[in-house]
Amino acid sequence: MAINKTDAYDECDIELDEEMAEVLIAISVISKRLARKITANLMTKETNDEKVQALRTDGKDRQSET
Repeated sequence: MAINKTDAYDECDIELDEEMAEVLIAISVISKRLARKITANLMTKETNDEKVQALRTDGKDRQSET
């Protein structure tokens, strides 16, 4: 009726493996969200840079016409 030590270790290992799997899944989800935010910010920055460049070009053209 005594609990075998290997059985106790196996149960502990299973619990640790499950917890580690949950942590890795959480890291994966957070990484994916961060990647989306970084991509969105980069696209917004590129769009803003293009708008600024267009305004600069328009301003130079107007000044050269006068």
